[in-house]
Amino acid sequence: MNVAEKKQFGRVGVLMGGLGPERDISMKTGEAIHDALAARGHDVVRIVVDRDIDRTLRQTPIDVAFLALHGPFGEDGCIQGLLEMRGIPYTGSDVLASALAMDKIKSKELFRLYNVPTPPYYSVESHALDRLEELHGSFGFPVFVKPRRSGSSVGAGKAGDMAELRARVEDAARFDRSVLVERFVGGKEIRVAVLDGRALGAIEIVPKGEFYDYKSKYTKGRSDYHYPARLAPTRYKGVLNLAERAHRALGCTGATGVDLLVTEGENEYVLEVNTIPGMTPTSLLPKIAAGAGYGFEDLCEAILSRAAIGVHGAVDDTAADGGIARRAVQQAAE
Repeated sequence: MNVAEKKQFGRVGVLMGGLGPERDISMKTGEAIHDALAARGHDVVRIVVDRDIDRTLRQTPIDVAFLALHGPFGEDGCIQGLLEMRGIPYTGSDVLASALAMDKIKSKELFRLYNVPTPPYYSVESHALDRLEELHGSFGFPVFVKPRRSGSSVGAGKAGDMAELRARVEDAARFDRSVLVERFVGGKEIRVAVLDGRALGAIEIVPKGEFYDYKSKYTKGRSDYHYPARLAPTRYKGVLNLAERAHRALGCTGATGVDLLVTEGENEYVLEVNTIPGMTPTSLLPKIAAGAGYGFEDLCEAILSRAAIGVHGAVDDTAADGGIARRAVQQAAE
């Protein structure tokens, strides 16, 4: 990207921080993005998001927003709506897709509508905890419990009996009044990076703990990774295809991270779609992009370019980084 092309972006504001429990991770993501864009010669400024963000945006005018926010109020459509009200282009998915992806129940409903396989589930409202045994019924164990609208495995955990289930649900309810209870599926944990509807590749996650929890995600040495994921070529291609279908089912744009489980048999399940994947040193999107020959600064440029053309507009499939996405799929299939 030359100097003239950079000028079309104007001033780039990297929005980081936020109001949710993932604030610290967001700050790390934002710093990494800021430094990468600054190294490429962009006019870039850090904007720390709190409840005064509207005032901050008025006091610090920007031409485009690079979203580095995670969790509630940042990844769920709230900040996207504010930016649209102010006429500021932003990276990632639009208001509706962000809200749907953040809502694990609505995501699953759409997955089922579009024949994207996902583990069986039910939901529990915080006011109905006294009916937990009745709601669970013959659903069976083990199960996995998550807050309905949260990320980075905050408040999530596995339960093997009713006592553990109650404890897990009560803990998850601290983060959201609605809780998802999902059938536990044993298998390989896979993350697929998708850019503009095309999969860049799939990485296999081997956490050293019981599951890929918050510490496993953000503490160096707590998980091992295999890129590309250790799958047969035909199955690898199928996983990439399934991730692309999940991305489309929610109407996502830009870069996403799709979490899947791949069983020993012939089954793959989509768990969720992350519309603002982490960009820290231990995050998976940069790992996958690097494995596909995509440098961190190149990745940031590619994500930013989507805001410049309008996050709701069509993307030119012949763009240079679109070609990288295609090459990544072709390499994985070889």
